Amino acid sequence: MDRAIQPPLVDTTACLCRVDAGLKTVAGAKKFVPGTKLCLQPDIKPSIHPTRQKAGRGERNRSQSPLLPGLPDDLAIACLIRVPRIEHCKLRLVCKRWYRLLAGNFFYSLRKSDGIAEEWIYVIKRDRDGKISWHAFDPIYQLWQPLPPVPKEYSEARGFGCAVLSGCHLYLFGGRDPLKGSMRRVIYYSARTNKWHRAPDMLRRRCFFGASVINNCLYVAGGENDGAPRSLRSAEVYDPNKNRWSFISDMSTAMVPFIGVVYKGNWFLKGLGPHRQVLSEFYQPETNSWCPVYDGMVAGWRNPCASLNGQLYALECKDGCKLRVYDEANGSWSKHIDSKLHLGNSKAWEAAALLPLNGKLCIIRNNMSISLVDVSKSENSREATAEHLWETMARKGQFRTLVTNFWSSLAGGLDWSTRKSLLEY
Repeated sequence: MDRAIQPPLVDTTACLCRVDAGLKTVAGAKKFVPGTKLCLQPDIKPSIHPTRQKAGRGERNRSQSPLLPGLPDDLAIACLIRVPRIEHCKLRLVCKRWYRLLAGNFFYSLRKSDGIAEEWIYVIKRDRDGKISWHAFDPIYQLWQPLPPVPKEYSEARGFGCAVLSGCHLYLFGGRDPLKGSMRRVIYYSARTNKWHRAPDMLRRRCFFGASVINNCLYVAGGENDGAPRSLRSAEVYDPNKNRWSFISDMSTAMVPFIGVVYKGNWFLKGLGPHRQVLSEFYQPETNSWCPVYDGMVAGWRNPCASLNGQLYALECKDGCKLRVYDEANGSWSKHIDSKLHLGNSKAWEAAALLPLNGKLCIIRNNMSISLVDVSKSENSREATAEHLWETMARKGQFRTLVTNFWSSLAGGLDWSTRKSLLEY
């Protein structure tokens, strides 16, 4: 090893009567350290804090077992962080120490700093009964796996938003419940615990709104509610570090956005106004202000869009076989990247999302087929062919073999109001 890792879970110098953090009572402590009491005295003698002395049999019984037998904990963690993400659900079941390790920030900050963090794609499906569920796709091993069932309030909701914060939390927020109407509710899935949790509610009830993430803060704007006025101008932001929502400047006009993208630090939205007119605005976080947009960027912007390496890309056709690139100098969508392979016009082949993945553009279709486009090759090589630029990772048939009867229960494709999110940790 070229450097030592010092995890906070390793106790190199500890009181002999130290107990596990989860044991809060004397009775609980006696189960962990027989014949002792909780250490409550501040004036513990230094003689009972051995550092490098060889521990006897009784002392070893009081100490924590190693993460991996025969290895110091820093080396054990260096091994565990290299286990593929697809196997982390099994690691959590080994013991309590492994579960606590994988549920904390230290383990995944090491994976990210060492460049071994893995990005996954999270996609929603809705069955014939209108109930939704989430599935994750591992692009390295090309495997799908289901997430735990969503809480009841989101099992049949529509028009809600989703986004990823802090690299490991998938948030669901707002939307319309069939019984309760528009919601303020916010929940999130933690990839570290593999569970759903509650988060602070939004300040306004809203559904079919715009949402984006800028500097790890979640922004929402516009949409509808069940009151009057029906269309909303209000906007708000959630800061996970402060764990609270706060209002930002209102939009110029009430809008129900149907498409949005963050481009060069600004958030662009396009949607329908109160009189069903098409409107476009962008938000500047630095000045907390909204401005209307009339240029060629939004004029020809109708399909899913994504920003990658300072360039703005949009789908040219419904099946995602061709991409357009925005030319900021000319204010137009002039350049094209063509796969030369048209898949068809059916609803199943329609592209539902466009998002960055491992430095490439990822196209997700309603039938769960996934394609990758290496746009860097198209920029650096004039002779790059479609065969080298486009790569199919998952096909409709592959998904059916991995998740039984998934496609047969899929009705109406993907919920258009739910943005497909990318999760990494």
